[in-house]
Amino acid sequence: MERKLSENEIRDHPEEHSDVEATETKLKYPKSVFFIISNEFCERFSFYGMRTVLTLYLRNVLNYTDNTSTVIYHIFTMFVFFFPLFGAILADSILGKYRTIFYVSIIYTVGQLLLALSAVPPLGLPPREFALVGLFLIAIGSGGIKPCVSAFGGDQFVLPQQEQQLSTFFSVFYFSINSGSLISSFLTPILRSDVTCFGDKTCYSLSFLIPAILMSISIVIFVLGKPLYKIVDLKGNIVVDVTKCIYYAIKKKIQSKEKVDHWLDHSSDKYGQKLVEDIKDSLQVLKMFLPLPIFWALFDQQGSRWTIQATRMDGKVGNFLIQSDQMQVFNPLLVVIFIPIFETCIYPIFSKIHLLNTPLKKLTVGGVLAALSFVISAIVELQLEKTYPILPTTEEAQVRIFNTMNCNVIINIDGKDETINGLDFWENINIKTINGSANLKYSLNPTDCFSKNFIKDGKSIIESVKLEIYVRIENRTMVITEAKAISFAITPDGIKYNYTDNVAKPKNGLPLVRGLIYLSVESMQKNTSLMFYQESKLVDEIILDKTNINKTSLHELKPDKYNIYLNEKLLLPNVELKLGGVYTIVGHDIPEETKLSIVTVTLPNSMHLFWLLPQYIVITMAEVLFSVTGLEFAFTQSPPSMKSLMQSSWLLTVAFGNLIVVIIAEISFFSRQVYEFFLFAGLMLIFMILFGIMTMFYKYTDIPETNEEEIVLEGKNGTVNPSYKNDEK
Repeated sequence: MERKLSENEIRDHPEEHSDVEATETKLKYPKSVFFIISNEFCERFSFYGMRTVLTLYLRNVLNYTDNTSTVIYHIFTMFVFFFPLFGAILADSILGKYRTIFYVSIIYTVGQLLLALSAVPPLGLPPREFALVGLFLIAIGSGGIKPCVSAFGGDQFVLPQQEQQLSTFFSVFYFSINSGSLISSFLTPILRSDVTCFGDKTCYSLSFLIPAILMSISIVIFVLGKPLYKIVDLKGNIVVDVTKCIYYAIKKKIQSKEKVDHWLDHSSDKYGQKLVEDIKDSLQVLKMFLPLPIFWALFDQQGSRWTIQATRMDGKVGNFLIQSDQMQVFNPLLVVIFIPIFETCIYPIFSKIHLLNTPLKKLTVGGVLAALSFVISAIVELQLEKTYPILPTTEEAQVRIFNTMNCNVIINIDGKDETINGLDFWENINIKTINGSANLKYSLNPTDCFSKNFIKDGKSIIESVKLEIYVRIENRTMVITEAKAISFAITPDGIKYNYTDNVAKPKNGLPLVRGLIYLSVESMQKNTSLMFYQESKLVDEIILDKTNINKTSLHELKPDKYNIYLNEKLLLPNVELKLGGVYTIVGHDIPEETKLSIVTVTLPNSMHLFWLLPQYIVITMAEVLFSVTGLEFAFTQSPPSMKSLMQSSWLLTVAFGNLIVVIIAEISFFSRQVYEFFLFAGLMLIFMILFGIMTMFYKYTDIPETNEEEIVLEGKNGTVNPSYKNDEK
């Protein structure tokens, strides 16, 4: 095979290679990059597929609270963007890019497998511990390869002869990133919700296993390309050099009384004035980064707070159901749409009126749009709150009385008559408690219903029926416990049963159903069950105990229409169970008749998921303005020797942004989510005002002529290629 000539060889021997254009035509497009691009597609599919369903897994399966799930999600994301610093050091100083990518990818895959295993109940593994260890290993792996893969792809080109091919590579690289993200963000929620496994209505183990398999495939693809890779020798790590230089300058400033123009000048004798000047220039750029982490605090909540918000909304579109975590797919989709629109239309138009014509202006406007997106999400939350059920709180309780009889029953509660229709219920959701409880006095009036349904030829057909029911039952007491929803059942024996009910919205949004059914002695002697059919297919069954009154546990079903049977007898045809609803099937099975009714305890979700689209559109516009432009600013305004440092520093702003979310979520300022959304919007606006003031005093540096290192890091014409955009997501 003919060896390709490097740029240095061409530059050092101009007499042999005077015609650069002719040389360029002889250089073939490196086949090795196709292995790198395929590897990146699989890795991004793996990462985003896992992260899309992560918050719901933490909340619904591992049973963390909303706040704790949010904290874990953002700590994980923080580590993902903190470890690139160490990945860059490993790649540039110790292992090289190839070995760094290979080794940390193995750690990455092990983490994905541990996370998948944590979601397999039959294994009996401690799920929380395995999940958290898995997430930590994934953070090491994803963060470790983040600064390496794109740069390793750039190493495969001979520059500047293949500058155009390099630009094409970054475009394809960018496409692989977003296509992997787009497909996995759409697919893994379907695997989670539409596949059942291990007796559950969901299958998180599969939605984690598929990303783990893709990550394993990415390693195989990457290794297969090794014979074709151009592996660049280690050149030392600028991050380490800068750290040593700054440390030396601080140490000497403390020890020495020598006066210098700038404190960094203390280290010029050991590290050279060139490095010192480059660090000075870089610090000016880093100073501009200080207000920027707040943007990522808002942006990354798409996968936490916004996903939790979506679980309380209705995703039905015709016969298709959009899962709450599938809303995240709109971000990569809109990015692909918006970038060409901004480049070809928005920027040229606004540049003519001197708006959006500099990186700092774009960053400022992007931050303001992020604040606007959270104002929109707060407004949506205000409307959504109207659909939330009222939950029992301190010094309050709730009571519900279900009538299992097919007749109206009059009950006097605390001196007030209430009529409870047959197969229906009565509720009081604002009962004041004293010292942790409340006592409700009640009297139950007799009705013709009892004698009609349960008396034949003047004799009781149910031995357990007490004759006292046919006369007025007076001055009985119901004890209600503070901060609980207590439900009672009216049976032929009177009010003989109570339990603590669930009235909160289901965590994962799926409808919950329980049975509350009275059985006669004859019915208790046979196997009785509630069966849920879709057309002629049995999709679920709730088996009843052989007791007088059956209160089943809450049963999770898919949102759909069902024909509900009791003992092979269709009693409730074409019943629709909707997202977010909590239902109770009330009825009785006695020799004379079998009756069922389904009542809604908690109203289903009524606000549609598409009301979230405006905030997703605005935050994605903000991302296009902010993230791509931020890298452009960092790379063009930093000295050539500091570009890798700027990349690591930019990623660290993402880590600190997620730390902000963790702190606010842990402190728990507010009892209502809407206030937190307004808080983030306000913080974003304040920091952007501060940033706007800082931009007035910033002086742009001239962009130096692009050298070999910069071509690898940058796209054509000195602007950062958008393929880097995904690395700060």
